[in-house]
This record gives sequence, C-alpha cells and structure tokens, in this order.
Amino acid sequence: MKRVIPREKMGKKARKALDLKRRATWSFSPITRKIESKKIYNRKRRPHAGYDDPGMGLALYLAFFGAV
Repeated sequence: MKRVIPREKMGKKARKALDLKRRATWSFSPITRKIESKKIYNRKRRPHAGYDDPGMGLALYLAFFGAV
C-alpha cells in the first residue's frame, strides 16, 4: 500500500510533480481578448509609428536652414 503524504509536508520537487500531474492543458487560450480602442491613451504605444527614419529630421533641418 502506498503511503499518503500531505501536500504541506512534501518537498518542492514532489509538489511540482504532483501539480504537473493534476494540471489540465487547454487546446485554446481560455482568456477572453478584446481589441483596444485607439482613443484611449496608452503610454506604451509609439506616437509616430510611421516615422522610423532617424535621418529625416536632419534632412528637414538642412533643407530649411542649410541655405542660410
């Protein structure tokens, strides 16, 4: 007969193995996702996603002030 050890008295590795055995895997993500509104302020979003050329500012500066 197998001895039953309470989970609180099990070692860390034994608890992890027990949790992995009991855990069910999902074939899809159970989290409901929604599309964020563009009107809401988001600090992480880049304000000018289309302006990736770093040399454009220098070219504009030289175009306006280079002929002086």
